[in-house]
Amino acid sequence: MRQVSQVTVRKRIWLSLLISTLLFFSLIGRLGYIQIVKGNWLAEKAEDLWGRDIPVEALRGKILDRNGEVLAYNISSPTVIAIPVQVKEPEKVAKELANILGMNEENIYKLITKRTLMVKVARKITEEKAKEIQALRLPGIAITQESKRYYPEDDFASHVLGFVGIDNQGLTGIEVVYDKLLKGEDGAISFYSDAKGREMPNEGEKYKPPVNGKDLVLTIDKHIQSFIERELDQAFLSYRPDHAFAIAMDPNSGEILGMASRPNYEPANYQKYPSEVYDRNLPIWMAYEPGSTFKIITLAASLEEDTINLKDSFYDPGYIMVAGQRLRCWKREGHGSETFLEVVENSCNPGFVAMGQNLGKDKLFDYIKKFGFGEKTGIDLMGEQKGILFGLDKVGPVELATTSFGQGVAVTPIQQVAAVAATINGGKLYTPHILKEVQDPNSNQTIGKVNPQLVRQVISEETSKEVRETLESVVANGTGRNAYIDGYRVGGKTGTAQKVGPNGGYLQNNHIVSFVGFAPADQPEILVYVAIDNPKGIQFGGVVAAPIVKNIIGDSLSYMEVPKRTEQLEKEYRWGDIEYDVVPNLIGAAKKDLRQYLYINFQIEVEGEGDVVIHQLPKPGERLEKGSTIRIVLGDKINKAD
Repeated sequence: MRQVSQVTVRKRIWLSLLISTLLFFSLIGRLGYIQIVKGNWLAEKAEDLWGRDIPVEALRGKILDRNGEVLAYNISSPTVIAIPVQVKEPEKVAKELANILGMNEENIYKLITKRTLMVKVARKITEEKAKEIQALRLPGIAITQESKRYYPEDDFASHVLGFVGIDNQGLTGIEVVYDKLLKGEDGAISFYSDAKGREMPNEGEKYKPPVNGKDLVLTIDKHIQSFIERELDQAFLSYRPDHAFAIAMDPNSGEILGMASRPNYEPANYQKYPSEVYDRNLPIWMAYEPGSTFKIITLAASLEEDTINLKDSFYDPGYIMVAGQRLRCWKREGHGSETFLEVVENSCNPGFVAMGQNLGKDKLFDYIKKFGFGEKTGIDLMGEQKGILFGLDKVGPVELATTSFGQGVAVTPIQQVAAVAATINGGKLYTPHILKEVQDPNSNQTIGKVNPQLVRQVISEETSKEVRETLESVVANGTGRNAYIDGYRVGGKTGTAQKVGPNGGYLQNNHIVSFVGFAPADQPEILVYVAIDNPKGIQFGGVVAAPIVKNIIGDSLSYMEVPKRTEQLEKEYRWGDIEYDVVPNLIGAAKKDLRQYLYINFQIEVEGEGDVVIHQLPKPGERLEKGSTIRIVLGDKINKAD
């Protein structure tokens, strides 16, 4: 056997030692690289592997009306959670939970046996069901609290507010438009656990607090909104229409004071309603031929361009011939000889055709676009339509004529309200808006404010004043007489528009009747538009919609504490109209002389004993509906306070 020399042995030893040394330092280098260079990366990976987060839900912000009245807020709602690793006898647990929750037993079993730290079995259940589950004391099953959106007025302003989904995310209305502001940022409880979900010892927990959502203050006034809701409910009962809707606006800022649609729905139970009910906010979504309310635009353009004088005469035989076509007035026999002021009062179609012809298509359509038609207003709600206008190259003599009185174009209610506001507020077109302020929920301090956004000046102050006066005359002496309010100066315009059928022709006995009104006529503070779609029975805007607007405006002005006036454009009374008279001063009058003061205009109700009137209600000088009762108190001595 060949012997290995000592030299060779030593060489091999040194070689082995060198290799071992190199391996050792390589290992040290690798460990150093892992610990120093890749340490943070590996730590993050480990945290991801071991770390568990239990979300802590942020509270969604409240929605308030302009006066701080709460329209939407949150309430605590029980949620059933399971920690699968702690659940014993899952088959039995699934059966007991299914009996209480009314859920599928197999589905519950799959949830509580999942290989996960925690699972939500049922969310936002009733307090009664939560108490039943707690009483069972099931291992691994717990009740936690989540927030649930609550609308205290049920279906109040539903299409404006909208609603949220199961995870409190906005789905429609203000809830979705301002979802980022409302929802806030969720927090979390963080801890480490092993592969079976058991909490690792000596690691502790970290708490990241949630950031609650911001509170939103709307331009909506709860009182004015309630007047609208009440009137639409009554109209739905009385006329059984297909739809009904209303908008109230501050014409000087574009702030929406109230908005509602019918059919209505409850945001908290939106699943019970057809999607076309809760998805369509009709005042901004529905586009239709407006009819005679659109004549205000033709009037304003004509006055601004000085193409008519309201004192000039016009003769209406009941129709006007345009390009061989006979366009009729609503009054078959015609209005005969009338001034252009009476053309507006009577809503005379041939007269408005003449106005449009005097303007010409270029100017008329230029003003129509300046008033915002044919494009979205930009209101802060989803689903707005922009309507339909003729292309100028498609406008012939007939199209010019029909557009002049509101036929052949499609507009939305919000477009009409914004445009009419511009005709009466001094000529300024504003962007309508719903949001007024953003508030911090902790301090209630305003952290953001929405200012009126002026789009453009459309007509002059002088023209706007003339439009206001003309529309006040429509209410006092014309087709808007049913919107007249004694003591308040009201202006407005009726609308009765045939609806277009699926084949493009006009439907018979199927109209959208409407009225747009404002008050006080010289210094408007509120503008109200109401439309009733296909009312059963009477189908005239002046008969159906005007009284509704009258009620909304009258109650709103009283609520807003707008004082009544003794001077206003007197109504030309006709048979069947409500008449008013001034309440006489009866203080100090002898009992035996009372009848000479009252004549036949008022009734009298007497209280007290004595020979002299010492107190009366209503007070002297107020205007009261004829036939109403004056209450007086008799005594022997007049109270100086009276």
